Amino acid sequence: MQTGFWHRGYLPHLNAPVWQHLIFRTAGSLPASVLERLSGLDPQRRRQAVDHALDRGRDGLRLEGADEYGLVVEALMHGHGRRYRLDAWCVMPNHVHVLLEPFGGSDLGTIVHSWKTWSARRINAGRRRVGAFWSRDYFDRFIREDEAPGACASYIRQNPVAAGLCARVDDWPWTSKVCA
Repeated sequence: MQTGFWHRGYLPHLNAPVWQHLIFRTAGSLPASVLERLSGLDPQRRRQAVDHALDRGRDGLRLEGADEYGLVVEALMHGHGRRYRLDAWCVMPNHVHVLLEPFGGSDLGTIVHSWKTWSARRINAGRRRVGAFWSRDYFDRFIREDEAPGACASYIRQNPVAAGLCARVDDWPWTSKVCA
């Protein structure tokens, strides 16, 4: 793995053995018109607006049923302890939050690609459909030394409550309790 920042499209990514908060989403969940409207915002406000738009979940493909959610969880857990360490994750109807630390020379892009490819093939097969299930790119933000990964983990676990999907974190079966 080559460490450092790299670009694929318009988003910069960091390959390094540091804790990172990743978000990947279903195809069409953030239409171009929404992204264009948010493009002028500073990075933190843009991130908050994107989170809010995804939590409303009105556009694009959505996960349907326990089997599909379970496939995504299975994909996330597959490399835990070997290629990366998970601290927190949450599978939402149209996006996924993950807090992980890659190790052993594992490439972040390869990790995310494997999650999305494996789960999309199985979800599409179950739906008898073809085509992209996940959006091509993903968002990532590395946790800086002066930040606490615990705050990010709490944010991830609270996401279904904040989105109005449940009243308590423990009511949402598709979020981690404690992984690390």
